[in-house]
Amino acid sequence: MAAIATFEGRTGNTLIDALRPREWNLLVPHLQTWAGAIGRTMQAPGSQVEWAYFPIGKAMASYRISFGDGREVETAVIGREGAVGGIVSHGHLPAFALAVVLFGGTFARVSIKDLETLKAEEPAIAALFNRYADCLLAQVFQSNACNASHTLEQRAARWLIAACERTGSDELTLTQEQLAGLLGVGRSYTTRVIGRFKAEGVVETQRGRLTVVDPENLAAMACDCNTIIRSHFDTVLKGVYPRPMGVPEVVPS
Repeated sequence: MAAIATFEGRTGNTLIDALRPREWNLLVPHLQTWAGAIGRTMQAPGSQVEWAYFPIGKAMASYRISFGDGREVETAVIGREGAVGGIVSHGHLPAFALAVVLFGGTFARVSIKDLETLKAEEPAIAALFNRYADCLLAQVFQSNACNASHTLEQRAARWLIAACERTGSDELTLTQEQLAGLLGVGRSYTTRVIGRFKAEGVVETQRGRLTVVDPENLAAMACDCNTIIRSHFDTVLKGVYPRPMGVPEVVPS
């Protein structure tokens, strides 16, 4: 069984930490810590959603749609700015998408039963998750438009920048084959794109690892979809979406 989480004023998940102290203190005692290994399933299509998960620090999750031929296409990534599963639903409902751990680490989780009770008793908690659901939907909309309109190089640069911002790290545990699958293209395409990024001096690669060494120039190669998503977050949930790489974040005291 996962251990009950103990936090002192801050969890490291910016969505939870956006709650006012009173609501934060009501939610946190219901959290458990959950060790998410890379590839671990958080919810499967058709399964009952029993937990809401909150990535902490460098942990990150991925929502994916599975096809009959075995392919999986990513529809959204969730880092320390968000949550996976049962955020606005009422009662136990089946999951639509597959959710897996993309970058391993610690997650906080709360049972849907406890979360529903808290939302019913505290409108501020329900409102926070309703606003987050709006932001997540905006991310999915923007990602769909990005996939249809922008080049693979722009999309790859956007994905890498977003992953670094959400994990707070310029080093990603990621292979080119995995990146190809997440972007929904063949490995040969991402090999060429990463090769160009390396030639431009914006990334370095080692076995199973990719490091962004020049985030400013990598961001210049990306489309503006991350900026659009961040702007919407800042309008709906100011301070929850991580700052651009290179811009210090304000850590609550």
